[in-house]
Amino acid sequence: MARIPAEQRGPGLGRDAVRLLVSRGSEQVSLHAFRELPGLLRAGDVLVVNTSATLAAAVDARLGREDLVVHFSTRGDDGRWAVELRTPAGGGTTRPHAGGPAGAVAELPDGGRLVLEEPLAAGADRLWWARPRPGPYEVPALLRAHGRPIRYAYTERDQPLSAHQTVFAVPAADGAGSAEMPSAGRPFTAELVARLVSRGVQFAPLVLHTGVASQEAHEPPYPERYEVSPTTAGLVNAARAGGGRVIAVGTTAVRALESAADEAGRVRPAAGWTDLVVTPERGVRVVDGLLTGLHEPGASHLLMLEAVAGRAAVRLGYAEAVARECLWHEFGDIHLLLKDESSNHSHC
Repeated sequence: MARIPAEQRGPGLGRDAVRLLVSRGSEQVSLHAFRELPGLLRAGDVLVVNTSATLAAAVDARLGREDLVVHFSTRGDDGRWAVELRTPAGGGTTRPHAGGPAGAVAELPDGGRLVLEEPLAAGADRLWWARPRPGPYEVPALLRAHGRPIRYAYTERDQPLSAHQTVFAVPAADGAGSAEMPSAGRPFTAELVARLVSRGVQFAPLVLHTGVASQEAHEPPYPERYEVSPTTAGLVNAARAGGGRVIAVGTTAVRALESAADEAGRVRPAAGWTDLVVTPERGVRVVDGLLTGLHEPGASHLLMLEAVAGRAAVRLGYAEAVARECLWHEFGDIHLLLKDESSNHSHC
């Protein structure tokens, strides 16, 4: 497990001081420094990046006499927030806490309250819709004043919010953002972006506000808010028409981009909520490659990796990651999965 960010592991290290595992089809896998990425891509390739900013989404609260931590996951269109209740477990970490019951009121700092209303999905009580009092638009201010980044037990200590922001993050005017960092973009630095641009690699931004992941149960992802702009749709379509590869930086970028694509793989501007779950059966229509962290064996994201590169490529890559002691999770090493071009037909 990557217990601290790369730049804290030794003097002179930056965010890009992680390793890059590269899988090309089912028979080729190699290990590189992440800084070598420009040499592994081609002019005309497009990196699709998520510009959602990470929120300080964990807030201390009380439910009756019980201490709680509330994880603010997703802001709904009706002013409610999807939240996850957690129990403090010592050392800044938490463990699961049952959601609800309906009507329960969690007390927040500065006199705020959170009224639990209903589970986010039938039969799943980990995330609940809750209505903030006095009003929904107080939550961004509450998070700025009292929130901290969500932290999991495998990390060594709390990190400042800046450690959870990518170089691509742009704060939203309405205070929306991601409960957890779109972490595949974390190793990028301004210098590395400049080197990629000078090589002829383009960047196409989109937004997907990611909710709180299921660390214990590995549930499929819930619906999330996203936006693909006309500019990004045009960049991606032009790259495909010109023979460039479309490489998503993170599973969030795959989910948003594939949600905006038609069956022929043409991307159109789109915004709203996506409930798309990318599986090998569904396949991908736009994405030729994926930059992502290393996911635990039970994670639903692995199905997305298989949809992009095939099961054999994923298995080979993970066997190499274990053998080479690569680091897992949001502060860890990165995996570039590319479609096997030897059997790939050209885009039409």
